[in-house]
Amino acid sequence: MSPDDIPPEPDRVDGALHPRETLALIGQDEAEAAFLEAYNSHRLHHGWLITGARGIGKATLAWRIARFLLAAPNDDAGMFGDSQSPATTLDVSRDHPMTRRLAALSEPRLCLVRRTWDEKGGRLRQEIGVDEVRKLKAFFNLSAADGGRRIVIVDSADEMTVNAANALLKLLEEPPANATILLVSHQPSRLLPTIRSRCRELRCAGLGPEDMAKAMTAAGAENSADAAALSELSGGSVGEAVRLNNLDGMEAYAEIVALFASLPRLDRTKALRLSESAVGRANEPRFDLLLRLLDLFLARTARTGVTGPPLVEAAPGEAGLMQRLAPSPEAGRRWAELQQTLGARARHGKSVNLDPAALILDMIFKIDELAAKTAVR
Repeated sequence: MSPDDIPPEPDRVDGALHPRETLALIGQDEAEAAFLEAYNSHRLHHGWLITGARGIGKATLAWRIARFLLAAPNDDAGMFGDSQSPATTLDVSRDHPMTRRLAALSEPRLCLVRRTWDEKGGRLRQEIGVDEVRKLKAFFNLSAADGGRRIVIVDSADEMTVNAANALLKLLEEPPANATILLVSHQPSRLLPTIRSRCRELRCAGLGPEDMAKAMTAAGAENSADAAALSELSGGSVGEAVRLNNLDGMEAYAEIVALFASLPRLDRTKALRLSESAVGRANEPRFDLLLRLLDLFLARTARTGVTGPPLVEAAPGEAGLMQRLAPSPEAGRRWAELQQTLGARARHGKSVNLDPAALILDMIFKIDELAAKTAVR
C-alpha cells in the first residue's frame, strides 16, 4: 500500500511521523526492558496493555515491539538467531525489509485495528466497531510459512464499542497460537476488567524536557518552543507537544496568563479579543486549543493551592499569578471545582454548537468571579 492509498489516520498527529515510521523511542526504557525480559526468558504473554497519558510514545512502543517480533528469526532466539545471546534492544534497522513493509502497511502478519474512514460521511468514525475486531478471526486463520507468528495492534483500545470489546475479550480468553495482541490505552480504567486481567501491562511515563526535545526530533516534528516549558504544558506528552507547536499553543497560553495577570481586575477588551480569535470555521482548531489551555490553567492553579506553584513556568509570570490566585488548599479546592464545572460546560457548549466567542468569554468571566473571592491583592 502506497502512502497515497492510506486514508486519513486517527493515530497520526499532524506535523509528525506516524508511530510506525518513528523508529526511535525516547524515555520509555523501563517499559522496553520489561518486554525484553519476558521475551528473553521465553515468557512472552499473548496480550499486552500499553498504558500512559496520550501522546507519550505508547503507539511507537507497540510498533517497535511488532517490528522486533516479526523481524526475529524465531521464537526462541535473539535477533541474530543465537539463543545464547539475549536480545538487548527492540531496534530494527531502517533498511530491514520488515521496517519497510510495516511503514507501508503491507506486512500480512500484522493487523492494525483502529477507527476507520467513513467514505460516505467523509470523516473518521468515532468508535472501533465490532466488525473491525471480527476481522481478526480471518486474520488468524491465515497460514504462514514462518510458523505462524501474528501481531495485532489495537489503537486505541479505549475507542472500542461494547460489542467490539467483548469480541476482543473472546480472543484474549482463547488466544490463537503464536499470537501477540498489543492494546494501546490512554485510559485503561475504561476497559473491561476482564480485558485488563488477561493482559500484562507496560506503563509508559511522561517525558522530561531533555527527552521531550529528543522525542520531537525522532518524530520528525519541528520544535521552536522552550523545551522545559513545552514539556511542562504538554504533561510530558510528545503528541500534545506537537499539537501545541502546530497551533502556536505556547504563545496562546502566554496570552491567557497575561490576560489573567490583572485578576481580579479583568481587562475586558483583551478578554473579548481572545474570545473572538476562535470565531469562524477556519478557527475551529484555535477554539479547541483555547478550551484545552483554559482547562490546563485551571488545573495548574488548583494544584498550586495544594502543592505550591509550578517549579517550571509554562509562561512568563505564571507561578506568581497562580500563587496569588490560589494561596491556600481551600482556594485550590475551589479552583478544582471550577475546572470541573467549566469543563462540563465546555463539552455541552460544543455539543450544541454554542457560539465559540460566547462560550470562551463566559469561561473567562467565571474565572474572574472566583479570582475576586480567592486572590491575594
